[in-house]
Amino acid sequence: MEDERGTTERVLTLLGLLQQRAVWTGPELGERLGVTPRTIRRDVERLRALGYPVQASNGVGGGYQLGPGHDMPPLLLDDEEAIATAVSLLAGAGSGEATLRALTKLDRVLPTRLRHEVSALSGSVVAFDGSRAPIDPDVLMTLARACRDEVEAGFEYPSSGSAPRRVEPYRLVASGRRWYLLAYDLDRDDWRTFRVDKMTAVSARSWRFRPRPAPDAAAYVQENIASRVYRHQARFLVHAPASVVRAQIPASAAVVRDLGRSRCEVLSGAGDLDFLLMHVVVLGHAFEVIEPAELGERCRVLAERLLGAAGHVS
Repeated sequence: MEDERGTTERVLTLLGLLQQRAVWTGPELGERLGVTPRTIRRDVERLRALGYPVQASNGVGGGYQLGPGHDMPPLLLDDEEAIATAVSLLAGAGSGEATLRALTKLDRVLPTRLRHEVSALSGSVVAFDGSRAPIDPDVLMTLARACRDEVEAGFEYPSSGSAPRRVEPYRLVASGRRWYLLAYDLDRDDWRTFRVDKMTAVSARSWRFRPRPAPDAAAYVQENIASRVYRHQARFLVHAPASVVRAQIPASAAVVRDLGRSRCEVLSGAGDLDFLLMHVVVLGHAFEVIEPAELGERCRVLAERLLGAAGHVS
């Protein structure tokens, strides 16, 4: 009984690995599972017997991959359940990365004959409050697949003029109303953040890449959209717990770093220094300007203006 349970756990783990990326070699799977390539071949046959379409290919770039099935594999979903689940996930695609992970797993096994129905139905779902930026589900899925399969992606982007961008996609990050792609820009030789709703002509290419050391995706994107895209960036020392300040400022507006002892650092950006100051003032906490130097002068000017206004109150 112990051996049977161990085999079942290993086969389920193998299925999970096959859903994580496009192609695995036998030795790679054997190393991850701690078994021989022969055992991997037997476990693959067990998955096939259960209805999972595991494909095998030889040569350079070959290996095992989980292909789209002609029928939904047993113990997953029937056709109606698969369509309902996919449409629900697409309709709530702005809710976070967990939704996208579930959608990419479903996409891996969704039969071709159901994809057209899912696409047609998802286009009929809208949000009445306008809380989510319009985004093409096919674009989101194309980028998600490229991240999962570690293949280059191409697209056109407003800031690059007519030149298409070539990137190694790393992660999709949800922030409030929008989705962002963190990717390594091959032409600029650096990490970049892109708004998915601004992309056009999005495609995944056949060239695979070896993932390079990457920054923390969520932190990088948050810092980028909160400060780097603006003309002015500023840092403040705020005398209040980070948890309190985070509850007051949207994640897309500032990065809040806990410094302990009921203090935190706030990093934000704006097109106008006075605008930045007013937003920190209305938080209601004591604060100090760390940088830039000219922001200190703007503090004095603003303070004199406010004191002058108060002097006329009887």
